[in-house]
Amino acid sequence: MKYRNILFDLDGTLTDPKVGITTCVQYALEHFGIHEPDNTKLESFIGPPLQDSFMKFYQMEKETAKKAVEKYRERFSTVGLYENEVYEGIPDLLRELKATGCCLAVASSKPTVFVERILQHFEIADCFDIVVGSELNGARVEKAEVVAEALRRLEEKNPIDRAAVVMVGDRCFDIQGAKENGIDSIGVAYGYATEGELEESGATFVVQTVEELKDILIG
Repeated sequence: MKYRNILFDLDGTLTDPKVGITTCVQYALEHFGIHEPDNTKLESFIGPPLQDSFMKFYQMEKETAKKAVEKYRERFSTVGLYENEVYEGIPDLLRELKATGCCLAVASSKPTVFVERILQHFEIADCFDIVVGSELNGARVEKAEVVAEALRRLEEKNPIDRAAVVMVGDRCFDIQGAKENGIDSIGVAYGYATEGELEESGATFVVQTVEELKDILIG
């Protein structure tokens, strides 16, 4: 096995969060009088930092976008984070990787407190040595920062060879975050990337299924 230290994105990689995320975006938008009945149009919110997405897709000013994030979290913190499901085959893959001695981490732009609750809810928290997310105050939301912090914590445990580290994610942000930190990346096309996004971002590998991901990580 080439990769002994594996960083996983959460949304669109380990779990399918579409219902929870898009419904909470709808809830936030309604607060501002914006009615968006088609949650498929809101899939672009899956992956990047929320504040950036409200500013980009709904032309909100920074302070308004911050308020939108607060409204989003009103619903997400109690209901939305559980409107989610683990992709088939992921729990088995994680446990097999652990059994081979791999060190696993989650590197997500979602706030750490929510990441930890989701992992515990789906009973896969014990698979991970390290969990890194953003902070509720808006710190460390860029994926490159999240990856850098995950690598720092890995290196605290044991010296690592970056050639043996890989980031697994479903969006260009994951691939770019890996590149900025000098590690390989695996783009998972079963998540929420647009067509060609992972290839154009320069992913080391692109897989279509969890089974193909397993082939690369375990062989």
